[in-house]
Amino acid sequence: MADPIRVVQYGLGPIGSAIARHVVERRGLTLVGAVDIDPQKVGRDAGEVIGLERPLGFPIRARLSEVLAETSADVAVHSTSSYFKLFKPQITEILEAGLDVVSTAEELSFPWIAHPTEAEEIDAVARRCGKTVLGTGVNPGFLMDTLPITLTAICQSVDHIAVTRVVDASKRRGPFQLKIGAGMTPEAFQEKMATGRMGHVGLRESMDHIADTLGRRLVHYEEHMEPVLAEHPIYTPYVEVKPGQVRGLKQIGRGYTESGEFIVLTFIAALEAGDEQDIILIEGKPDLEVVLRGTNGDLATVAMAVNVIPRVVTAPPGLVTMRDLPPVHYW
Repeated sequence: MADPIRVVQYGLGPIGSAIARHVVERRGLTLVGAVDIDPQKVGRDAGEVIGLERPLGFPIRARLSEVLAETSADVAVHSTSSYFKLFKPQITEILEAGLDVVSTAEELSFPWIAHPTEAEEIDAVARRCGKTVLGTGVNPGFLMDTLPITLTAICQSVDHIAVTRVVDASKRRGPFQLKIGAGMTPEAFQEKMATGRMGHVGLRESMDHIADTLGRRLVHYEEHMEPVLAEHPIYTPYVEVKPGQVRGLKQIGRGYTESGEFIVLTFIAALEAGDEQDIILIEGKPDLEVVLRGTNGDLATVAMAVNVIPRVVTAPPGLVTMRDLPPVHYW
């Protein structure tokens, strides 16, 4: 039997902690270390911090170097920020420490079009270190890019792709409800949107992933976001929303080739959003409609980050995307 893959969890927010718990649960993986800068977590036993009912026998460290001074590892699962300017030094640090990287950073999922300089720099570090780095998750990483791309395998032609994801945020964790603006006034929502820190990150990356893979050059990309307002009071364990306040958002990205609109991606996340579903419409030969129900974004993100680990540790060095790997599956 092959030795277990030794994993370090880098970042212990809600998703990072959930990934760490799942690593502990999975045969073939061993959680050997964890990194977080929160002083309330540093020094405490990792099992306690990530929510296990038993200790794991090693503490949370503030620096990766401190973890690797105490143990060896093969791969780091990185879950901190969505944005290059914040996560790029962390990815470089992990690679130069000699570890492969699986990251949930949205801008890393397919950065070659929107962030070519940063992508080339990370790719160069990974190749120099002989290591692999992948950005993935449920969205981007699967629902709005890898899955529709895979469905085109049974098409003789593809003229247009539309993907709509509806998330009932009432069932999601508190940070997610706040991320979509729940409880804000419309004016506060617009102000935060203007700073570029409101809404879902990754529509552009998913769109570039699809278009580039299918050999289409997008000549224009546009994105629109608007608040979804409450018509009656809504209460969750995390937020109180009054009538007229924001209960979520609707975000639409459109990509155009020289022939017109080729891709439209719609992301709706709101308290009391109704039926959660993912709808993929492909116009071509033949027309396809696929409706997926039951996707839990948090569970799916954790599953993808863990299920992809064996693919990443055996992949060639460099910055890779989901299309560069063999199909990922539960193992």
